[in-house]
Amino acid sequence: MTIQEKLAILREKMKENNMDIYMIPTADFHQSEYVGEYFKARSYMSGFTGSAGTLVVTLTEAGLWTDGRYFIQAEQQLAGSTITLYRMSEEGVPTVKEFVEDKLPQGGVIGFDGRVLSSADGAAYAKIAEKKQSSLSVAKDLVNEIWTDRPQLPTEKVWILTDEYSGETTASKLGRIREVMKEKGAQAHLISSLYDIAWILNLRGNDISHVPVFLSFLLIEEDACKLFIHAETLTDEVRAYLADNDITVCAYDEIYDAAEKIAADKVMLMDEHTINYRIRMALPEGLKVVDNLNPSERMKAIKNETELKNTRIAHLKDGVAVTKFMYWLKTHVGKEYITEYTAGKYLDSLRAEQEHFLDLSFDNISAYGANAAMMHYSAKEETAAELKPEGFLLVDSGGHYYEGTTDITRTFVLGPLTDKQKLHFTTVCRSNLNLADAKFLYGCSGLNLDILSRGPLWQMGIDYKCGTGHGVGHILNVHEGPNGFRWRVVAERNDSGRLEEGMITTD
Repeated sequence: MTIQEKLAILREKMKENNMDIYMIPTADFHQSEYVGEYFKARSYMSGFTGSAGTLVVTLTEAGLWTDGRYFIQAEQQLAGSTITLYRMSEEGVPTVKEFVEDKLPQGGVIGFDGRVLSSADGAAYAKIAEKKQSSLSVAKDLVNEIWTDRPQLPTEKVWILTDEYSGETTASKLGRIREVMKEKGAQAHLISSLYDIAWILNLRGNDISHVPVFLSFLLIEEDACKLFIHAETLTDEVRAYLADNDITVCAYDEIYDAAEKIAADKVMLMDEHTINYRIRMALPEGLKVVDNLNPSERMKAIKNETELKNTRIAHLKDGVAVTKFMYWLKTHVGKEYITEYTAGKYLDSLRAEQEHFLDLSFDNISAYGANAAMMHYSAKEETAAELKPEGFLLVDSGGHYYEGTTDITRTFVLGPLTDKQKLHFTTVCRSNLNLADAKFLYGCSGLNLDILSRGPLWQMGIDYKCGTGHGVGHILNVHEGPNGFRWRVVAERNDSGRLEEGMITTD
């Protein structure tokens, strides 16, 4: 089926359900940054395969919103689809919410699967609907009715990250979280973020490619803790481990019934930017909700001594792989047929040779020449550019090891360069060094420091369309908040938090 045919079927289903607008974000039921194959509905319906974007379909038009990392890729992949590309954060470009409000007719209906939009976003669209005497329809996943060969939900086995690698027991982490709950006056804390759940429980999985997490929800109460998870993912060892930590196992889909049954006189602590809208709507009326970042978000960002020591070991191993790759590249380019794809695969194999290697931390981005302008470019074997003894090869790559996670970006000079290339390369080098050498006062965030890196480029009237750096998870998502380097607040990135000793942030 072509994209146009899929959109035509979707519009018929919208009419059947009296919907005027249907929204398809890039999201799973947990607002994860990267999603498993089952959840790639936006990619299926639009043809755009980048990791971030929202598709909005009305009865007469369609638009896709994505950020600067993907402008070039999205323009190429949307060609001929009848979907308009909206370049997020560019001057004069409406936000998704502004577009929906503008296109929604009086008395109309906004539709979306309430499990893949956050509680905060759902509430914002409810307000838009209220303004126009309209309503929301959140119970149907219309894409599921079109996507006949949709992959199954993943159910990979869960495994234990032992104390020698985690540096803190689950009992200790639960104790610290309950202290914060007490401070906030909350008797219950509902967690949807897969990274937080994995960190709290010292468990890892394989339900998202290169992100070692498992589909689950966690409900922490004063004297109880429930994990909602697919039963088939648990080995006898993991079940015994959970029992030892007084954690009750419940079925994954039972979370919605459990939400309904929470006593209305309790106070619930939760992050409405990660809890999905369907769960929020299931909570009893009258229940007081304290909307706050999960306490575990900041806790896991501040690495303990074990994590810091182990991360340095992981970087040594990773550095060996990258150095071997650099030597191979410099001695073989121009002498044999190498493409950006085969070069990337060779680096992957060098990482895999390292002791305690678990997985890549994201798909290798190996981009030669003009392809490097696409920040999240993915080389395909059949169309990859051949490496010549000239110009630049950009490689953005990383690995998960038992000791920690790496994310390394390197630009390799393969031969003669133009004066402009030399100038830009050297300016970026100055930018990196400025930030790496920064001394700053406690209380700063990456927003305060980003200018040190971006400044030399701005002086030349040029820029890059992404953040400068991000927090790195410990055998978790390679992009982690609340720390990061960025020149402006991007709410959905949640990386403008105060920098603390122990945080690991890329430059």
